[in-house]
Amino acid sequence: MVPFLRILGIETSCDETAAAVVERDAEGHSNVLSDVVLSQLDEHSAYGGVVPEIAARAHVEALDGLIEEALKRANVSLNDIDAIAATSGPGLIGGLLVGLMTGKAIARAAGKPLYAINHLEGHALTARLTDGLSFPYLMLLVSGGHTQLILVRGVGQYERWGTTIDDALGEAFDKTAKLLGLPYPGGPAVERMARAGNPDRFDFPRPLVGEARLDFSFSGLKTAVRQAAQDIAPLSDQDVADICASFQKAVSRTLKDRIGRGLQRFKTEFPTTFPATGPATGEKPALVVAGGVAANLELRGTLQALCDKNGFRFVAPPLHLCTDNAVMIAWAGLERMATGAAPDTLNVQPRSRWPLDSNAETLIGFGKRGAKA
Repeated sequence: MVPFLRILGIETSCDETAAAVVERDAEGHSNVLSDVVLSQLDEHSAYGGVVPEIAARAHVEALDGLIEEALKRANVSLNDIDAIAATSGPGLIGGLLVGLMTGKAIARAAGKPLYAINHLEGHALTARLTDGLSFPYLMLLVSGGHTQLILVRGVGQYERWGTTIDDALGEAFDKTAKLLGLPYPGGPAVERMARAGNPDRFDFPRPLVGEARLDFSFSGLKTAVRQAAQDIAPLSDQDVADICASFQKAVSRTLKDRIGRGLQRFKTEFPTTFPATGPATGEKPALVVAGGVAANLELRGTLQALCDKNGFRFVAPPLHLCTDNAVMIAWAGLERMATGAAPDTLNVQPRSRWPLDSNAETLIGFGKRGAKA
């Protein structure tokens, strides 16, 4: 039987500095003792996006204090911690260096094992912390850097079924917002404006809809938005709202097609999950949505309806666990420990690119640090 475990998690992959203490009991149940996140939104908003150098410096200034605060809120000391888990990639290399080096230093000084965590694995396993899901399940990861549909077979066992061939969905939201003069971050700004808009005014394209492959594309949609805005410039507030609503509708319809095909593939590959009388065990198979774009309520509604129609359970972790956080990093470390996985050595290096499925075909570039997608 797996023993009771307690771990300190550290997350610094982009523009949130975070630390958390999480427990896992012998039955696999979780307990979040502390969750501390410091957003860098104010530091980056003037630039319309994340500036890597500013992000790294902010992590350096804040991380030690956040770790102390996480331990204090959890009412534990390092002596009470069984291991350290720190994000090792993918992400901005400067931020990754700050978090991983801090994790190494604590592990060495306190004599604790270190687990270098793939940030994407943190997202992939969060639903097991919040909802106790069993394997396998599908995950839709939608963030500023990733748009992927992944089969989660088990801890460390991932199959990428689809990925973006150009822009990530979060990137498309951010660039659309910037084009329309909306504040950063773009996703919430576009969603707010869309509530007052007419989603049928502009007939934007639905990239790859109807194709058998499960990949995504948002570059053409982004270009169509720019062209529409240029054609009717100068834009009124209503014009902006209508463009946002029409853009969001196009995204929603695209995801409905792409994910719908993914659900059908899941049914084909796991037919015993869908006998004629319903799910064999009473537990429906699940589609999990993760990443910052998962906070969009219209997209959540589309995915919920799609799951209801296809006999799937729709799982969306709480919003604060969809965006970058250290709870998911700590939990991923606990899941690895529970499988008996060996800790990493202190020579482990950060990786700006680190796909969950290393066997998947690379669709967007390949550098010294690995595939982007």
